[in-house]
Amino acid sequence: MIFVVLFALLFTASRLDFLPGWADVFGEETQDRTGPALLKSIQDMSRYEAASGNFQVVVDLEKDAKFLPDAVKGSRTLYVGAGSVGAAVDLGKVAKGNVVTNKDRTEATLHLPHATLDKPALDPDRSYAVSKQRGLLDRLGDFFSDNPNSERAVQSLAAKHIGEAAKDSGLAARAEKNTTTMLQGLLHSLGFKDVTVLYDVGAAAR
Repeated sequence: MIFVVLFALLFTASRLDFLPGWADVFGEETQDRTGPALLKSIQDMSRYEAASGNFQVVVDLEKDAKFLPDAVKGSRTLYVGAGSVGAAVDLGKVAKGNVVTNKDRTEATLHLPHATLDKPALDPDRSYAVSKQRGLLDRLGDFFSDNPNSERAVQSLAAKHIGEAAKDSGLAARAEKNTTTMLQGLLHSLGFKDVTVLYDVGAAAR
């Protein structure tokens, strides 16, 4: 009985970082027993992915508790979030009336929807926590709950800031410019000499 109690105390202390180095004694072996991925559906894409931007942000998230010192209750996390945002033009929304050509089929005017921005996609290989400071109660909570989503808050903030930066970066305008170049090159190869592309269908880029 005494051995069991002593073992439990040593294991708890190692999890709480009271005894550095003891974590190696209770090392864990990880095995991936995940089954094969199953294809659920396939969708045809009509969006032209015209541009993509890579972004990086350092999130500094601090949580404090009233009437308690940070050493007891509170946390602060520095997190480097790296990810990308794509910009696309949905050509599937172009109706027949949005493409106007002359009788000789030498001139064409296309009315397209504005480019939209995709949701930010964080890159797990380039995103990481620089430091984590937690109070004693937070460490105990993590120990007993074994919460796998402890970084969800900083990841959400990183994605939010990256999305805001993408809106101000001119990424949507670059996507429209690239789409115009692509369509003009395509229609010129089909014999059209004068090709005009206008972005005036639907709402502006998100």
